[in-house]
Amino acid sequence: MTSDKKVIFNEERCKGCELCTTVCPKEIIKMAEKINSHGYHPAEVVEQDKCISCGRCALICPDVVIEVYRPVNK
Repeated sequence: MTSDKKVIFNEERCKGCELCTTVCPKEIIKMAEKINSHGYHPAEVVEQDKCISCGRCALICPDVVIEVYRPVNK
């Protein structure tokens, strides 16, 4: 993984349904103030360091716009 992010949203595909915000146990997914090219406020993780990579957001997303990365233990 080239980023330190645990959750990445494809902001251009996000339709702003907010389902992911309802299932995050850490309540760190919010709707962005910016608007994507389709006129929607995409979801974003506001505190990546608090993310536990549980994957609930990705499971509930109807448009499959969320990628979850889990740390690899060595």
